[in-house]
Amino acid sequence: VRADAVPGDRHPVERAVDIDPDQIKQFTADLQSGQVAVVSVMGMVCDFCARGIEKTFKRDKSVTKVDVDLSKGKVLIAFDTEEPIDRAEIDRKILANGQNVTAVQMLNI
Repeated sequence: VRADAVPGDRHPVERAVDIDPDQIKQFTADLQSGQVAVVSVMGMVCDFCARGIEKTFKRDKSVTKVDVDLSKGKVLIAFDTEEPIDRAEIDRKILANGQNVTAVQMLNI
């Protein structure tokens, strides 16, 4: 949540996701189709946090690949579907691990 968000606002203004093109290219190199969610996460401060997020998304049958970058506070999630990805579900899964989503950008492969 940005500092300029109104307390209690359920839909705060998001920051733009800072996307590293080389990281995306490397992450998607072995993927044929689907979508990638690039998620900025606040509160992911240790390897335990990162592994928890990774395990949570790997349990999802529509997720084909997950990469957690602890140093950048980013999570890349590849979905094998062309259907719209449920942003609220991404938020819930990350919140269940004790972190907060600050921004999400969806990319088609």
